[in-house]
Amino acid sequence: MIQPAVSSVQIKKVTGSIVADSPDLLAIEEPMEIRLNFGKGKWKQQKNVAVTMRTPGNDFELASGFLITEGIVKSFHDILFIRHCEEGNNIVKIDIKEDVVVDTHSMDRNFYTTSSCGICGKTSVDAVKFYSGGKITYDNVRTEPSYLSALPEKLRMQQNIFEFTGGLHAAALFNREGDLLFIREDVGRHNAVDKLIGAAAASIELPLYNYILLLSGRAGFELLQKAAVAGIGIVAAVGAPTSLAVEMAEEAGITLVGFLRDNRFNIYTHPQRIKI
Repeated sequence: MIQPAVSSVQIKKVTGSIVADSPDLLAIEEPMEIRLNFGKGKWKQQKNVAVTMRTPGNDFELASGFLITEGIVKSFHDILFIRHCEEGNNIVKIDIKEDVVVDTHSMDRNFYTTSSCGICGKTSVDAVKFYSGGKITYDNVRTEPSYLSALPEKLRMQQNIFEFTGGLHAAALFNREGDLLFIREDVGRHNAVDKLIGAAAASIELPLYNYILLLSGRAGFELLQKAAVAGIGIVAAVGAPTSLAVEMAEEAGITLVGFLRDNRFNIYTHPQRIKI
């Protein structure tokens, strides 16, 4: 059965000298606008916070995760309602509880993001450097190398849309014993992480010190920033980390693992959480 986030197209498939008409499946990419209602009484405001190019599905998790990881709200409990607007399913409106103080400066830096870049809309270096501000120091949260090595295969087995298209990023949350708790996919790697954190925040109290975030591709700075805000102690990536991601992980107290595949991995920062 074709997934709802997948579109079918007709293509010319070339194999050597053979050309054939063939159907192909593509991951859907559509814009989603996040609108925020916040404040009390005569100070009630509505603001368009961001437009992101995403794969439809788990839109409410994406919106709530975005607000949390960008520091606009502190937790899922700050949110009163989430709903699609009457204009259509590509606009999500979020009402914040009246007693919650919203960080409007965070909103000023987040008007537009693309599916490939989670920080394009941020307007200053200081905004890009933003994170939760509290270094993760829970070094008693430890995991076994064998648990880490098994994570990529567990992720691959659950990537439903990737099996159809090969075109999506995935983020997954595991406990320190390697049990899969949540997995989310999206055409944007930062959206996949926001969806995942939005899902986790709705059922697990932040910060997520006791959990492992697995990324299906490379570990970029913006993903480590989001992990830091959520308080995740261990971030592992199938691909390579960037230099700024390593700096971010070191500063935030995150154990960063890269090139996690084929029973091998590199530890870039804070190795004390892995029993080697």
